[in-house]
Amino acid sequence: MTAYLIAEAISVTYANGVEALRRFTLEVNRGEFVAVVGPSGCGKSTLLRALAGLITPGAGQVRLDGQPVTRPSHHVGMLFQEPALLPWRTVEQNIGLPFELGSGASKREMRDPTTLQARIASLIELVGLTGFERAYPRELSGGMAQRAALARALVTEPPILLLDEPFGALDALTRETLTAALEGIWRATHTTGVLVTHSIPEAVFLADRIVVSTPRPGQVAGVVQVPLPRPRSWEMERIPEFVEAMQTARSLLRDDNG
Repeated sequence: MTAYLIAEAISVTYANGVEALRRFTLEVNRGEFVAVVGPSGCGKSTLLRALAGLITPGAGQVRLDGQPVTRPSHHVGMLFQEPALLPWRTVEQNIGLPFELGSGASKREMRDPTTLQARIASLIELVGLTGFERAYPRELSGGMAQRAALARALVTEPPILLLDEPFGALDALTRETLTAALEGIWRATHTTGVLVTHSIPEAVFLADRIVVSTPRPGQVAGVVQVPLPRPRSWEMERIPEFVEAMQTARSLLRDDNG
């Protein structure tokens, strides 16, 4: 079976001469959740930008469903560390923004505001923001703002969701809560997910496989299978499979950091 999303031996060197990625290969199957972990500066965010078509690798190729990725597409949703909500728009207005910009909207949806409003309402309920539809970003906690940003990334029903350290700026308790919520939302939406993170427990909790990167320039140091059943909960941290996956990932990171 051919993978759904492929980064085939991609290399990226920036104009200042910094080599971010060197022949990095990643394959993600349809409906799979893959996490990429590695030290700071190893090119994880660069990898996501290449997968999204925001940058073009100097060597190698990114393909989505067999087609080369050469520019951004409504097939890919992105969630960043900062929610980047527009402060003058309410939660529901922020979530609906991609449709106003024409991202992935069908002609029927553009003509029928009722259809769009129903989708926004269902996403607000899914991410746990019921009652805050008309709240402005200044009235939200950091975790709530990130929930709104997640709903915005999902509103066009993209087949792929790319997540760049989405909970890295949050406190530990909120981060754990949102990680558990994300796992449930991912299962509900049947989206293919790619997460980059520094957190090994977060990667184990969410992923089917963990790809461990070397320090810059990023290369694949190894792949860790995560044989945990779904749905998942943080109580699983105590079971041998969770512990073993974390230890294997940490061992790969230590080996490649000398």
